[in-house]
Amino acid sequence: MVQTLGCVVMAAGNARRFGANKLAAGVGGRSLVLRALEAVPAENFETVAVVTQYPEVMDLAEQFHFSAVRNKHPDWGISHTIRLGLEALGNCGGACFLVSDQPLLRRESVRDLTELWRGRPDKIAALAHGGVRGNPCIFPARFFPELLELREDHGGNAVIRRHEEDLILLETAEKELTDVDTPEALRQVRAQTDM
Repeated sequence: MVQTLGCVVMAAGNARRFGANKLAAGVGGRSLVLRALEAVPAENFETVAVVTQYPEVMDLAEQFHFSAVRNKHPDWGISHTIRLGLEALGNCGGACFLVSDQPLLRRESVRDLTELWRGRPDKIAALAHGGVRGNPCIFPARFFPELLELREDHGGNAVIRRHEEDLILLETAEKELTDVDTPEALRQVRAQTDM
């Protein structure tokens, strides 16, 4: 049986460490959030929900024919974004959580992760490098209640830590898992792209 899978693109944070709306920052002439949406293999998902506080990101999501979900309370933390995303997906057998600050993430890697999960739909699947877990992560529906119990800035890591035995990893290049949390990290990523 083919498991239905939804995707939540998490684009709601205040980016305190970055000091500005980092999603608008450019790498290779394309913003971080545009790169995130381009990395979603839409054909592999039943539905894609983009959770954000930014009107311009909602507009961009609609251009991709994704569901735009307004987060009016980004200060409530990542747990609120997770809740909004899961509610928007409806009755899916699994949810892929994709962050918006990994500008070198490849669409092919996300697609391969969904295919790995479909082979083991009872497991949590994540991209990794050198055995170290990164994002995105896919959670089967049996973990949704625990995800919905999260509070403030506690994300899926808290659930994974309780269920390490249920985690399967897909190896990928280290650069794909690089996230941009600071201006210095952005400079390093720009240097890697040579654009």
